[in-house]
Amino acid sequence: MIRCIAIDDEPLALQQIAAYINKVPFLELAAQCQSALEARQFLSDERVDAIFCDINMPDLNGMDFVKSLAAPPLVVFTTAYSEYAIEGFKVNAVDYLLKPFGMQDFMRAANRLQERLSVSTPAATAAESDDTLFLKTDYRIVKVSIPSIRYVEAMSEYLKVWIEGEAKPIITLLSMKKMEERLPNNFMRVHRSYIINLDKIQEVNKNRVIMDADTYLPIGDLYKEAFQTYLDKKFLGK
Repeated sequence: MIRCIAIDDEPLALQQIAAYINKVPFLELAAQCQSALEARQFLSDERVDAIFCDINMPDLNGMDFVKSLAAPPLVVFTTAYSEYAIEGFKVNAVDYLLKPFGMQDFMRAANRLQERLSVSTPAATAAESDDTLFLKTDYRIVKVSIPSIRYVEAMSEYLKVWIEGEAKPIITLLSMKKMEERLPNNFMRVHRSYIINLDKIQEVNKNRVIMDADTYLPIGDLYKEAFQTYLDKKFLGK
């Protein structure tokens, strides 16, 4: 099932898109939003696989809204203005529906969504083995070796998963709670924004965990006691 939201500032157009979504067996309507700002608020708490987004909206237009997302879902743009089509495809839109459009055009876009998103693979994370998980990032689902994860960093509704030997993190739409539940015992949350691989620690200095010469992570007050208990068990000396 492809979880979607519809975004349009025109109530009738929004109702039409919602009705079309509800007619497609493999689409699930998660929300209807009358502005990009409303959609942004929804996405801060919820995960979706795709958005049907009008472009010409007040305050924040659909194109700028999609560009502002760190890891946007799949996008189908809807608009009455054909001049936006080329720009829409520059942001890797799956399709572009020119208003007024009918069910046949909508099904074309829905089928393209299905082709781009493997609905048979879990949308966020899935265990293949005890030391492997899958993360959805951009338009791909990537396999990650859990022992290679150095630390996980919260970034609004997204997570940055920092991998050993990689200069850039994997950015995925997922909550810290779900990631914490999936990771094994050698991972520990040391701050509301950080989960660390205890095996990758190089040094502990006061209220900071040093992962490498350039990475100093804070230890939050709520997590100090549990982290100190871990250190006490491992500590040798007076």
